[in-house]
Amino acid sequence: MNYQLFRNIAQKTYRLTASAKKLFSFLLKASIVVLAFVFIYHQYLEKGDKLKQFETLITAIDHTEVAIVMSVVVILMLVNWSLESFKWQYLTRKLVKISAWESIEGVFCGLTWAVFTPNRIGEYAGRVLFLPNRKRIHGVFAMAVGAFAQNTVTNVVGLGALMWFLYTFIHLNTWLYIGIVVASVLFSIFICIFYFHIKWLVNILDHIPYIKKYHRFFDIMQRYKKQELINIMFFCITRYAVFSFQYYLIIHLLIPEIPAAEIALLISVFFFIQSALPSLDLLDIGVRGTAATLLFKHVTDQSVAVIVTVSLIWFINLIIPAILGSLFVFNLKFFDRNS
Repeated sequence: MNYQLFRNIAQKTYRLTASAKKLFSFLLKASIVVLAFVFIYHQYLEKGDKLKQFETLITAIDHTEVAIVMSVVVILMLVNWSLESFKWQYLTRKLVKISAWESIEGVFCGLTWAVFTPNRIGEYAGRVLFLPNRKRIHGVFAMAVGAFAQNTVTNVVGLGALMWFLYTFIHLNTWLYIGIVVASVLFSIFICIFYFHIKWLVNILDHIPYIKKYHRFFDIMQRYKKQELINIMFFCITRYAVFSFQYYLIIHLLIPEIPAAEIALLISVFFFIQSALPSLDLLDIGVRGTAATLLFKHVTDQSVAVIVTVSLIWFINLIIPAILGSLFVFNLKFFDRNS
């Protein structure tokens, strides 16, 4: 009798706990969506000044050309994040097999989280919560491998472009310039070697007290073989090219007199500087615009066009995907894959 009573109480408690979990999960998801939209609205949509400036700039440009360019830029946004989704699916093969659609859900949901978290740290949570509960921490380190690859591309290409920028526009002391070139070349070589020997990072973490006990989580980073790391790098290089081409299309549309080579090199320098700055996606648009203006002032005096370009790319590549990602937030599983 006592056993049956205990069992009934336990079952009721479990049902109550399960219901509480579902309610908490729903409220948390709703809060994420609301918070993302509040940030987006107040930081961009409410102001809308960049869109008005864009309308002013294109008054003298053929509207058909504008429509074609902007359509291509939006299509490239979808290509860009599709490539990232395929890369995420490829990275997680070491953990669990996920479908292409599950990968897309994770990437776009991560972008929704990213807009209101420093350095887009929320993007990790948005993605790994689509993985089975026991694989989520491993997923963070799998994602770190992909981020390392993307940063390697950004740094190596950016440093090469920076050397051209310093030589062409800044005119430093010869020995100082040589020193910067040597340091940049050595750093580029080091980061490439380190990426293709990422197991060194695992060895370093294994020698740090209080971290080495979590070896089972970050061990995944050394499971990627060299060919797999090359494939991951290929995804990153392709994304870099797509992202750069988006900038080129809009800058060439608004400021056609700038040579294509200079646009490409300045964009690479801009990416390099942007990657080095701590940021909050919705609050750093001013910083991005300022950095781009300081770079492009050496080839044009149309600073408004440069700022508008940065704002449009930011809106198309981050804000629109973040809005789309909000549709997937309610598919998240905070507690387990069955909750």
